[in-house]
Amino acid sequence: MGPRLARRITCPKTAPVKTYRADLHVHTVLSPCAQVEMIPPLIVREALDLGIQLIAVTDHNATANIQAVMKAAQDTELIVLPGMELQTREEVHLLCLFDTLDQTFAFQTIVDAHLPNIPNNPDFFGEQFVVDETGDFIRSEERLLLSSADLSFEQAWAQVDQLGGILIPAHVNRKSFGLLEILGFVPVEVPVDALEISRHITPQKARETFPQIAAYPLIQNGDVHGLDGFLGTSHYTLAAPTIAEIRKAVQNLEGRSVRIAPIP
Repeated sequence: MGPRLARRITCPKTAPVKTYRADLHVHTVLSPCAQVEMIPPLIVREALDLGIQLIAVTDHNATANIQAVMKAAQDTELIVLPGMELQTREEVHLLCLFDTLDQTFAFQTIVDAHLPNIPNNPDFFGEQFVVDETGDFIRSEERLLLSSADLSFEQAWAQVDQLGGILIPAHVNRKSFGLLEILGFVPVEVPVDALEISRHITPQKARETFPQIAAYPLIQNGDVHGLDGFLGTSHYTLAAPTIAEIRKAVQNLEGRSVRIAPIP
């Protein structure tokens, strides 16, 4: 074989990768259980101060504050992915993450059609504020967001997948709204890419305590409801901060990976 032919069939180089310290479960003041300090500029500042480079905004059943956080992060090194923490018919919490606002807003339309029209009681549940990128008040969300949408786990996965997103069951080890407490297992008919564990357990302990998740990739997030809730223990090695790359990372494909560092 001549040198010219040898060069022609040489395998392409692997895409360069970068490691991102991430927290992909962050609430804003739109979530009634979040602290009033969870406004866009303070979220961005706190993440950057902690060396976190990638976050996802995941309010309960809602997306109205994502764009404000994205605008607050402009001209900084923080990357903001759009998302939602969906509460399913079974009362399981799911992280639904996307690449674009259009995808996320399309998912919001689906969720709105399946969310009961129950008015919020701010004195009992907390305020639900929509704000701009500076944190200034725009309006209150009148419908209670801490409700279950009339979507099953399987239906939610199908909708997210059709829109090009990724669905990750949230804090699966928790008693409240955790997949393992409510269902006791991961439904085999849903091709789940990864599971999120809470800050209160290590990956090793999670696999020992819940052997039914031993074969699943795990990520960890802060489930951030206040500025002191950022964790940043999940380190993603990616070619770009996209859903496709995150999916490769949790599957440990093509040099992409995710590592959960010990909590300091």
